[in-house]
Amino acid sequence: MNNPSDQVLNALYAYPRLSKTKIASIIIVSLLVLWSIFGISYVGLNEKGITVAVRLVQSFFTPNKTILFGDNAYSVQVLGLETIAIAFLGTIFGAILAIPVAFLAARNIMPKAINLFFQGGITGIRVFPAFVIGVAIIRVTGLGPFAGVLTMGITSIGMMTKLYVEAVEGINHNVLDAMDATGCTTFQKIRFGIIPQLTAQFLSTAIYRFEINVKNAAVLGLVGAGGIGGPLLNAISAGRFSDASAYLIGLAVMVLIIEFFSNFIRGKLA
Repeated sequence: MNNPSDQVLNALYAYPRLSKTKIASIIIVSLLVLWSIFGISYVGLNEKGITVAVRLVQSFFTPNKTILFGDNAYSVQVLGLETIAIAFLGTIFGAILAIPVAFLAARNIMPKAINLFFQGGITGIRVFPAFVIGVAIIRVTGLGPFAGVLTMGITSIGMMTKLYVEAVEGINHNVLDAMDATGCTTFQKIRFGIIPQLTAQFLSTAIYRFEINVKNAAVLGLVGAGGIGGPLLNAISAGRFSDASAYLIGLAVMVLIIEFFSNFIRGKLA
């Protein structure tokens, strides 16, 4: 039997060594980090910006209570509900359209030509940020919550389809083979073999996307697509920091509540 010192030496020799590939990867990453640091132009802090930041932080102790707790058109209650409605409708719109697209883009279901076409479409949607898509849609539909819903729906399709495709490609084919052996039709295989395997994952993805869309819907308000973002930016620009802090407090509470219930529901679905 080996003594303790031999065991320590054996463990040391058994420890994986740094290969040439790992060393090269570390060097490349380090060089990229240094290149990124030196490539950023830093000219110091803006004194006016510091003053604005300090005033905004101080305003959190004296928020505008009329905006925070009131029920007028510019209150957190009204604009927050509008933000949630935009995010919810956009998520539903994106989730429904993402399902057929995901099946058409799945490599284990569709021929390669169809698969590549829809994969390219998904990538094309995901290339553009929600802000850019929102600006483009506003040019067509005009300002308002409807533009926000369309923007949330289109941006949701890109992310949700990608995750849906991964779920479709990861289904258990043994179940389908067993259903084939029992003489099930294609509809029966989809209804009883595929959908039960995907329902929980699809719902979990949709809930997670809704959480993201609430935050994005607030940002889209900055370009006039409805929600709490527009009044928030106007309050900061005009120096009405008590108004801005009320909007930020309301937004933070709203996001935290939604995130809590989102995590709870997705935990139940897991």
